[in-house]
Amino acid sequence: MTWLPNPARDPSWTSSPVPRDVLEFHRGLAGYAPTRLVDLPALAADLGVGRVLVKDESHRLGLPAFKSLGASWAIDRVLRARDRGEREGPVTLVAATDGNHGRAVARFSRLLGHRARIFVPDGVHPAAVQAIRDEGADLTTVPADYDEAVRTATGYAADTGGILVQDTAWHGYEEVPGWIVAGYSTLFRELDDQLADLGVEQPGMLLVPTGVGSLLHAALTHYRKHPTRPDPAVVVSVEPVEAACVQASIAAGQPVSVVTGHTIMAGLNCGTVSSLAWPSIQRGLDAAATVTDDQATSAARDLAENGVPVGPCGAAPLAAARTLATRPLSEARAPGHQVSASTTLVLIATEGEAANPAAMPSAIGPLT
Repeated sequence: MTWLPNPARDPSWTSSPVPRDVLEFHRGLAGYAPTRLVDLPALAADLGVGRVLVKDESHRLGLPAFKSLGASWAIDRVLRARDRGEREGPVTLVAATDGNHGRAVARFSRLLGHRARIFVPDGVHPAAVQAIRDEGADLTTVPADYDEAVRTATGYAADTGGILVQDTAWHGYEEVPGWIVAGYSTLFRELDDQLADLGVEQPGMLLVPTGVGSLLHAALTHYRKHPTRPDPAVVVSVEPVEAACVQASIAAGQPVSVVTGHTIMAGLNCGTVSSLAWPSIQRGLDAAATVTDDQATSAARDLAENGVPVGPCGAAPLAAARTLATRPLSEARAPGHQVSASTTLVLIATEGEAANPAAMPSAIGPLT
């Protein structure tokens, strides 16, 4: 594992606000309920910190990952824009995915009476592919990496008149990814209320699994609204060592693409940071961490033993915390600021084990 403080962190930077109606939209969806925040005192004692709290996204609007928050809001915005253009009849919504985003797009397309065409790269587990098909989507496997799957989906949408609903941005394609990021804000607004119920104003440190950076962007937007607040939350990205595009970009001082390898953290196996997320990451992120598959597996086992069965992406923050909890943060924050016996760590567990079946070892127990 490596840990890199962000030398470009700007304590004066303030994020743009998120529309206030996003949470109300989600509350109006069938099956909506806040996901649980789990207090794990045994892990806190093991790490030597005040508290370890896990935001468990393993059951979100009937799917085993947080992605439905962004997909549902973005699809609603897309279809409202379409209706203003007085188009009629079903459309085809298009996306590339490592699994969870595509399944969410397929689910809400079906529920709203539209079609979905989903493109998946090499390395997505057959069970995850089948879960997308079970939502009624047409699916195409791209014999290449995630970035190439995104390019293929983009070309298909342009050629066929489909509507691309992609959770990463590039120059000329930022409106829909922006809606997806806004959709993720519900997670953090729920977290505010749950922390308040525990008497905690905000996390001492928030660890966020990171692929292209859209969820990280949402976290930074939320926690960088008040730059003058004392002791602002320390926000850390967590990536697989095989696909650390955010850490590489932090090191370079500009967005760079990386060649990705195989990792059980399939949902984080992305080689290029979202152009929409990068400005917030560059100015608002405190540090970028990477973890190995073995570390994520061990962390998933520990979480399962503590009543939080998650997939490897969801376990990555705990893997990072095991090292970060012992490292001073003075390089990334004000001198002397470090993780201590009073720090509250919040880990965003982005997926349940059902989101990535067979990626976890049998020692963890049967997967559902």
